[in-house]
Amino acid sequence: MTTEPRSPLVWDYDISENDFRAMLDGKLTRGRLGQDWATIRLLEYGHYHDIIRLLGYRRLVEGWPSWREHIRSESRRRGFDFLVTWLPQHHPERLTR
Repeated sequence: MTTEPRSPLVWDYDISENDFRAMLDGKLTRGRLGQDWATIRLLEYGHYHDIIRLLGYRRLVEGWPSWREHIRSESRRRGFDFLVTWLPQHHPERLTR
């Protein structure tokens, strides 16, 4: 068991906050748990502020088509569908950071 702080997004895994962030960045994989798993987990359970802080708008817009089918919540899918369509049209400057 890890002694580092755990991410509340992975309450059911023994994964530290640092390891979860490394997975999000594609720097760490544990078996089938890697970047896509961590991103989908974040999108399913994370607060909007945390999603944008950890992923950024650009990664969200670029990766959404491959993650969309894995999001179980219909309301989350609709919300991200709207965001990834609206953002490039109305705030393209947010996608360059």
